Amino acid sequence: MGVMIEGEDLLLPPTNFSMVERGIYRSSFPKRDSFAFLETLNLRSIIYLCPEAYPEENVEFLKAHEIQLFQFGIDGKKEPFDSVPKDTITVALKILLDVRNHPVLIHCKRGKHRTGCLVGCLRKLMNWCLPSVLEEYQRFAGAKARDTDMKFLEMFDASSLRQCLYSIIYRYQGSAIHNRRLIYTEENLHQKRITSN
Repeated sequence: MGVMIEGEDLLLPPTNFSMVERGIYRSSFPKRDSFAFLETLNLRSIIYLCPEAYPEENVEFLKAHEIQLFQFGIDGKKEPFDSVPKDTITVALKILLDVRNHPVLIHCKRGKHRTGCLVGCLRKLMNWCLPSVLEEYQRFAGAKARDTDMKFLEMFDASSLRQCLYSIIYRYQGSAIHNRRLIYTEENLHQKRITSN
């Protein structure tokens, strides 16, 4: 619950909270004092990037609000270079691209390194230039930015998601470009292949 101020709840977002894109948010690990804030997001999913079990009070919050948890146990250690597994990031990106999972919150422990890597790979998939991807990563990581993470982002090949890209549909609601939505529908991809043969 939020803190009471003059009869109203004060909504406290988790640290490092930000909107990535419409329907996609990022933050550090949400604690009990942020639950009231999270309720306002009407989340459908959480992408959790740590190997540790989700705390029981968080699990109960998810159950009470019918929020699906996708856990990808990426180790938070700084070394070796391959500590960010490309295959795991690729699967997490597919979950992230599917608007059936939106609104979605991405988080790790502090919302800096693992979260920054997933968001950075999403940005590369969105055709952001590398300096902009790295600037966003550094803005959230601050003085604790890791050279290994930035090297991972530099080397991440968004074209490796070509099969996923074929199945992304940009859905516009109204004519405003800021209402663009991404959807990952493997069924549509298979149907197109079948009908085109």
